[in-house]
Amino acid sequence: MIALIGLLIGVALGLLLQPDVPIWLQPYLPIAIVAALDAMFGGLRARLEGVFDEKVFVVSFVGNTVIAALIVLLGDQLGVGSQLSTGVVVVLGIRIFANVAGIRRKLFGA
Repeated sequence: MIALIGLLIGVALGLLLQPDVPIWLQPYLPIAIVAALDAMFGGLRARLEGVFDEKVFVVSFVGNTVIAALIVLLGDQLGVGSQLSTGVVVVLGIRIFANVAGIRRKLFGA
């Protein structure tokens, strides 16, 4: 419940304050969001399956986000940033859809 309240407060503050994203951070923000969504859906699936662990969730959330950003940074340094960004989005997208399928099976038995 506390997490949901924090999420609502964060969204409200974001909408009210409308912060600017620095130019240097813009290529990494979408990748970080997709990585965070992957961790969130994985945590929800683990909760529904009764195996949720807060430590694993936090490590997954931070780890996925940092690793995804580092891959994009490496791609930028090598001059292939958009290709590696696409690769990260594809891999995390597959994981997100797999987790959503697991959540759907758990909730609806389908």
